[in-house]
Amino acid sequence: MTDTEKATDTPISWFPVPEESELPKGLQGLFRKARETVGFVPNVFRAYSFRPERLSAWFNHYRMLHEPTENLSVAEREMIAVAVSMENGCLYCLVAHGAALREALGDPILADRITLDYRRAGLDERRRAILDYAVKITNEPLECTPEDIERLQSFGLTLEEVWDVAEVASMYNFTNRMSLACGKLPNEEYHALFRREHGADIAGKHCG
Repeated sequence: MTDTEKATDTPISWFPVPEESELPKGLQGLFRKARETVGFVPNVFRAYSFRPERLSAWFNHYRMLHEPTENLSVAEREMIAVAVSMENGCLYCLVAHGAALREALGDPILADRITLDYRRAGLDERRRAILDYAVKITNEPLECTPEDIERLQSFGLTLEEVWDVAEVASMYNFTNRMSLACGKLPNEEYHALFRREHGADIAGKHCG
């Protein structure tokens, strides 16, 4: 039973959650690393461990997609995550990646505004275009056109980075739907993370 379950008496997933000792050694190592870096194991890891081989594949994909590039930063990739998650109403990802965005930006007020309503967060035209494209992929994928790609390129993104916007958005649509289908609850610890400007009160790195 996780700390969240102990505190709320509510399961973190509607599917069985294996004991950590039952998992493959590699995943046990992932859980240990999470405790060392953020102080807890993200509930998404515990929930996904119902199918451990797929947790490994999902996490490797997640890490690749969050690697920054010259024109698409860690913060901008997290912005895509929260913009898509807000469209889908995914509690888990909004809470977890809202915390990650606060860390990446070092500005908890701006991060919260982007998470809740990026259209009113005062973003520049470039970032607004990135998030508009991610939301279009989420809500109206049949309406996507080559002009969407060209527009992002006009703001300096490479063709590979436009692909990354599409892939990050698509990955979070998948993750959101799995979270909603499984009834995943976020760790309570996320709510307090990186609330003080520049994250000075919190050590370690976000994962999950």
